[in-house]
Amino acid sequence: MDPKQRFYRHFQDSIEVLQDQIGQLESVFAVAGERQEAVDHVLAAIAKLQNEVADAAEYAPSYDRMQYSETIKGLQDKLGDTIARVTPKSRFQFRRSLADAHVDMGAPENDPRLNPGSLARNPHTPRPERYRGGVEGADVLGNLPQSPKLARDYNKELSRPGTSAIRKPSFSAANNIGISDQAALHIILPSSAARATASGSLTGLRDCIVDMSIPTAQGKPFAGLSLKAISNSLIVAGRVSGPVHITDISDSILVVAARQVRIHDCKNVDVYLHCSSHPIIEDCTGMRFAPLPKCYETEADSTTENQWDHVDDFKWLKAGHSPNWTTLSGAQMLDDEIWTKVVPGQPGASVGETLRKVGLPRH
Repeated sequence: MDPKQRFYRHFQDSIEVLQDQIGQLESVFAVAGERQEAVDHVLAAIAKLQNEVADAAEYAPSYDRMQYSETIKGLQDKLGDTIARVTPKSRFQFRRSLADAHVDMGAPENDPRLNPGSLARNPHTPRPERYRGGVEGADVLGNLPQSPKLARDYNKELSRPGTSAIRKPSFSAANNIGISDQAALHIILPSSAARATASGSLTGLRDCIVDMSIPTAQGKPFAGLSLKAISNSLIVAGRVSGPVHITDISDSILVVAARQVRIHDCKNVDVYLHCSSHPIIEDCTGMRFAPLPKCYETEADSTTENQWDHVDDFKWLKAGHSPNWTTLSGAQMLDDEIWTKVVPGQPGASVGETLRKVGLPRH
């Protein structure tokens, strides 16, 4: 594939992911700055894509660059409209004053790294402004309604010593699944967590087993899912109707069924996958891919093509196969008995024993 075609695919994939992220803003929890953080993430990704369009000037014709710029502008407009719709006007303002004229990102005067006054760094670029209170520049969070459901701290409950090696937090009093900063736990989400699948995140896990497949198997998939900073763990992520973002995972095993999968800064990870688009990796090494185990498949999977082995490595632009990923052979894959009898937890088995049976830690 020549550089022009490769960049076109990269651009289209990036736009599709950004559109999904913008579409998910409404479901992101608005407290604790989560929605603002999500908006900032989208803005940073748009700015990065603008820089990449500028980089492509050496091999992309001016007409293509014009189309890329118009697409990015449409994305910025969509972001502005979404923010205006989901955020109370008294708490949020979105300033938009981009000129309607086409801006060629390949032109030197518009390259954001060569000219501080270019489009990507122009003070008139769409940028959400955080609510400012009495102190200039300070982020102010309004008072939240007091509710026992909102006050429940599932992570604190998970951290308490228990008589069983397996924890089954209900998440029945939550809108989304958020598990963070845990170690040496075997967590299985029961069917009661199906009401909390607006979004999901697993962050800061070490030596853990987390199975989220049960609440998402009965037509309640996550709208979006984020996995970040996880090591030496087995994660059965369940089903996701939108994108999955996987960042900073090492020496682990992941089981994912999703429409889009983006993987960044990961090493030595086995991914058992059903994905209806090309999985994307970036800054990764030692990645191994396999199809989703049969025991986690649903009828919906039979209607979509599984592109688990059509991996695009955005940091490998040379001809030939990227050395950063490969596929698992049949002998290397975990068998059905492991998935159906070992992963759910065996009587008296510790988390460490179960992890060893699935091949973690790696030696």
